[in-house]
Amino acid sequence: MRIIPAIDIIDGQCVRLSKGDYNTKKVYNENPLEIAKQFEAHGIQHLHLVDLDGAKASHIVNHKVLETIATQTNLKIDFGGGLKSDDDLRIAFESGANQITGGSIAVKNADVFCSWLTKFGAEKIILGADANNEKIAVSGWLEESDQELIPFVQGYKKEGVNYVICTDISKDGMLQGPSFDLYQKMLNEIPNIKLIASGGISTFDELPKLAKIGCEGTIIGKAIYENRISLKQLEEYIIS
Repeated sequence: MRIIPAIDIIDGQCVRLSKGDYNTKKVYNENPLEIAKQFEAHGIQHLHLVDLDGAKASHIVNHKVLETIATQTNLKIDFGGGLKSDDDLRIAFESGANQITGGSIAVKNADVFCSWLTKFGAEKIILGADANNEKIAVSGWLEESDQELIPFVQGYKKEGVNYVICTDISKDGMLQGPSFDLYQKMLNEIPNIKLIASGGISTFDELPKLAKIGCEGTIIGKAIYENRISLKQLEEYIIS
């Protein structure tokens, strides 16, 4: 299972929110590159970079942060937050993203999202399926849609999606553990999906459990920043 630390960006700074609420913003570092280099120094190869300003603005904003990390580390970066147009994707990929994550766009404009799968290939495009009570949420989680999580993902699997990041918003940033039952249900009902678990990771012991149920990767945010999981532990897990 891939270990994918998260860096969330507001005003160029590394922050974390709770349950996606911008009013809960906590700044952890004014220089995201420093954090990224720490991850890389501990054997981490992947990074989940979220443009929270972009999620609010509905277009890419923090591409310079992406470019800085991409040019000064070897991390494979998946980038998301407000990507709505082909031009946004062009900027993201030119700035060094290996993959992009589309969430709100997949709910609100399926034709555009499906065109990305065709243009860029399924290995480059991740479906962001963020949910509250198994209902898809959009626009930086500021809105809840009427789409049910599992049928939503099943529909996109038929369109060729391979990678899915699923964040249970009720868990995100709360350090109360991830949604094991939800991920097990998704993996049972959507075979051959590369499911990346996100939200609620709070202790190292949860990682082998997520691997055991079949998650392809897991995104870890606040647990690292609050020293619940050490980079040394992650390094040993990656090596083992």
